[in-house]
Amino acid sequence: MPRALANFDTRGFIKLVVEEGSGRLIGVQAVAPEAGELIQTAALAIRNRMTVQELADQLFPYLTMVEGLKLAAQTFNKDVKQLSCCAG
Repeated sequence: MPRALANFDTRGFIKLVVEEGSGRLIGVQAVAPEAGELIQTAALAIRNRMTVQELADQLFPYLTMVEGLKLAAQTFNKDVKQLSCCAG
């Protein structure tokens, strides 16, 4: 993730839990030094019953931890190698 690389601290992960069939986001796990920065966005996505594709289609500011949600959502339909230059 670009922000983690800029911080020189790439420890951690973001895991999206998606309902089979509908693709609706039903859970997010984030373990990283700056994970608190994305909790609100993840909670809003779940509360609004967004699908993983809807999350992937959202605009997120570059070089923020919350951008990791978009990158994680994009991996459901794209190879990690096709994502951001710094994603994988």
